[in-house]
Parts: sequence; C-alpha cells; structure tokens
Amino acid sequence: MQHISLYTKGERDYAKITGSTGPLVYPGAHVYIYRLLYAATNEGKDVRLAQWIFMGVYLGTLGLVLGCYRAAKTPPYILPLLILSKRLHSIFLLRLFNDCFAISFLYLAIYLYQRNQWHLGTLFYTTGLNVKMSLLLPLPAIGVLALQALGAREAITVGMIVGQVSIAYGYPFLHKNTPSYFGRAFEFSRQFLYKWTVNWRFVPESTFLSKPFALTLLALHISLLMLFLSTRWNAPSRRPFPKLLKLIFAPREPLDQDAMARRITPRFIMTTILTATIIGMLCARSLHYQFYAYVAWTTPYLLWRAGLHPVLIYAVWGVQEWAWNVYPSTPASSAVVVGCLGVQVFGVWLGTKGEGEQTAVENERGVEAAVEDRMHEKA
Repeated sequence: MQHISLYTKGERDYAKITGSTGPLVYPGAHVYIYRLLYAATNEGKDVRLAQWIFMGVYLGTLGLVLGCYRAAKTPPYILPLLILSKRLHSIFLLRLFNDCFAISFLYLAIYLYQRNQWHLGTLFYTTGLNVKMSLLLPLPAIGVLALQALGAREAITVGMIVGQVSIAYGYPFLHKNTPSYFGRAFEFSRQFLYKWTVNWRFVPESTFLSKPFALTLLALHISLLMLFLSTRWNAPSRRPFPKLLKLIFAPREPLDQDAMARRITPRFIMTTILTATIIGMLCARSLHYQFYAYVAWTTPYLLWRAGLHPVLIYAVWGVQEWAWNVYPSTPASSAVVVGCLGVQVFGVWLGTKGEGEQTAVENERGVEAAVEDRMHEKA
C-alpha cells in the first residue's frame, strides 16, 4: 500500500517507488490490481474487506482448479486434497500475497488451453506473468505445447502476445525509466536471505549464498527441462526434439499438423505446464512461504500422474503440508520440501512414459490416413 500510495501521487519511476518493506519488485499488472485494492479498502486500512476479496479470489481459483482437474479426468479421490491446505488458506486469507492473483491467472490460462482457446489463454497467462515473474517457469512448456497444437506461425503469434501484452502493462513505467522497470520488476540477480528460505535450510549458509550453488541449480533446471522436452513434452509430434524445433523454420505446415494437434489433450496440457512449474520450484535458489501457492494445487495432480498408490499420494501430500507449515524452517522441514518436489518431478517423468501412445486420439493407421488426406487436399 505504501508503494501504491506513491503510484497514486504520480510516481512512475520504479527506482523511486519504495516503502518500509523495500522497493517495488513486481511488474505492472501487480500495481494495477493493488491500486484497485487500495481504492476498495480505504488505502489498505480496511483489512477485513481485503480478506473478503481474497476469499473470493480463493474460491474462484479453486473453481478453476477443479475445472482443470475435471478436464484432465482426474479421479475423485484426489479432489479433497485441493481444499485441505492450512498454508494455502494462510497465503490467501491472512497474508494477501500477489501470488494468489498470479496462480489464479495461470489456472485460468490452463483452463482455456484445455478448451483450445490459445490466444485468450495466453492473454491471461501474460497477465499473471506481469503480476509476478514466477510465472516464467511454465513458459517453456507453453511454448512447446503451442508449437505442436497450433503450428509454427500461430505459436509465434502466441509468443508475440506474451511480449506485446507485457509491454502494454509496463508502458507507463517503461516510458518513464525503462532500465529501472526491467531491473526491478524482472530482477534475476536478486540476493536471497538465508533466514527466509523454506527449501535449502539444510545446506550451510555459505553454500546457499555462493555462486557455484546458484549455477548448479541453474544447470539442473536447464537439464531437467531438456530431459522433459526431449522425452515427454515432444510426444504429440512423434519427433525428436531437434526435429520438432526445425518446424519453427519450416516453409510449410507439416502434413501431420492436424494429427499432432489432436494429441494435445487436456490431460497432456495440464501435465506439461504443471511439471514445468514444479521443476522450477525444485531448482529455485530460494522458496518463501508464499510460493506454496504454486505447489499446493499442483502436487495432488502430479503425484497421481506419477502413478503412485492413493495411500502414498495422501502420505506425500501430508508430509509436504507439514513441512510448509514449519516456521521458521528447519533442516528437516526444508529437506522434506525438496524431497517432495523431487518425488513429483521424477515421479511424473517415470509415470508418463509412453505418454504419446497413451494420449493419442488416433492410432498409427489413422495418422497415415490423415496425412494422405492432407496430401490429397494440397494436390
């Protein structure tokens, strides 16, 4: 609210928007949302009304999550886990974090992608990205999905939507001081404090603050993305990942584009986007408690996609929930946080082996027929 107070007085230089909690470090859409909250809650003084608003955001997001789970044909025994998290309730109703809006827009995007609304979904995804840059994590997954579902030309359009909408949200601040806006709103060199970390408390502070540790996590992040890109996320194309990338520069749409698009099922979309998000959580330099907003509704789904027995799904979820409710974090709780994230990442990689064959709408004979039809059309 201190930041928004300066904004309402006309300040547009991010370098000058500061408060007792530090400088403004979130993109433009965050500012606009909290500007509305500033007006609705008497400059932030009516906290009770703010909590009612966030309760509405929580229930609306929960509805979207349930819709996404339903589209992915998730079994009913998974669904109770979506409403039981004490930490998630705290993030929404007590802490009033902007992560609540970011995750709402992410699930709205997933919901629309599952219904083949790629342009509209990307508009809302980009809005979430401009609330908090944490939503950069699923961007590689969205890109590879769009390439296979839409073809190269439309996939490039999706990318342009991300760029253009981001510029539109940041325009008033970019116009005033471009380096200041990008340097604060999308800061990659931020120094994290050991005392607030939820995930790496079990390593020494000197290691946590070291550059080699940061580079190791970055290398692990890239390696895991490449592993999934080359063995799981490229399954609908039935091409090795390098050949899939070549489609971007192909002069014509591939003959099997329609068949490829039909293999992009609602389940595949949700699995791919949530896996990319949880890979980012596993490899994050530091997670704070509000980051559980990105984990809480992701974990039940990914544990199910990992093929775990229902008892194990509930057990892993329960242990993870315990770890995120330990304050301050301890070496034991942080080790559990990292361990549960690791179970999800490697579990879903093992559990989705053969994803292309399992999710294909048509068999190989049908694909050949589709290709022949396209060839006749072009002839």
